[in-house]
Amino acid sequence: MASNGSRSVALIGLGSMGLGMAKSLLGAGHAVSGYDVTPAALTALSRLGGRWGSSPADAATGADIVVVVVVNAAQTETVLFGESGIAAVMPKGTVIISCATMAPDAARGLAQRCGAHGVLYLDAPMSGGAVRAGTGELTFMASGTPEAFAAARPALDAMASKVYELGDEAGIGASFKIINQLLAGVHIAAACEAITFASKLGLDIDKVYEVITASAGNSWMFENRVPHILDGDYAPKSAVNIFTKDLGIVSDIGRAETFPMPMAASALQLFLATAAAGMGRDDDASPARLIAQITGIALPATKEH
Repeated sequence: MASNGSRSVALIGLGSMGLGMAKSLLGAGHAVSGYDVTPAALTALSRLGGRWGSSPADAATGADIVVVVVVNAAQTETVLFGESGIAAVMPKGTVIISCATMAPDAARGLAQRCGAHGVLYLDAPMSGGAVRAGTGELTFMASGTPEAFAAARPALDAMASKVYELGDEAGIGASFKIINQLLAGVHIAAACEAITFASKLGLDIDKVYEVITASAGNSWMFENRVPHILDGDYAPKSAVNIFTKDLGIVSDIGRAETFPMPMAASALQLFLATAAAGMGRDDDASPARLIAQITGIALPATKEH
């Protein structure tokens, strides 16, 4: 454990979110180690002042708290229990903060397996984007035992402006995140449809953005994503493939519950079509480019990235 009230925190997954979280943790005085499959991410962590490990287990060795910021449940399972997995090297009573969006059943299963190792598990998906990750202003939708919350609190306080304590068992946080992702995906799809439709009508889409963001039709996603379209900047702050995954989870749960989800289904198909057109790794505002291609309208030129 680090001294002076700080903690030793490992971050597994150093994409734009993970690196931002590392910056916030270092700024709060915690000792930070990390691991990512991308060498450039490890270099970036070193530049921030963190230490990188040669594997998840190497990065997690000696850590009080391990934050797992990977894409999905399968990657989380590999990080925890695969070759060089972290669960085997974490002392009893240390805590894993699991941030990937996943089905509630998957979160419950991972928590049970961690418990068998004596390791605490906090189901803690987050929202806020890379910018807020770097300023310590994320929102966490978390659930787990009181012991898990207590152990994770020093890291959560450094990374978040809001931590919702939603229940005492894993899976509840995952369920809340699924509702968020349903809305986020639908709102991005609607924003892309609206701004391209405005172009089709011959409107100045910069002026459309100004007017709509001051009107009742605005949404957080319209306000946040449409500037990417106006700038022609599709470098991935959040990628199309994130929503093919997350809305796919929404769809799977809805089908299992015999619950109709026409809005989520339409948004999922738009993201899938965008990915099929070769834009899966691009920014999640890219459905606007697909609509523009189909309808023959002009959007601002796409910047190289």
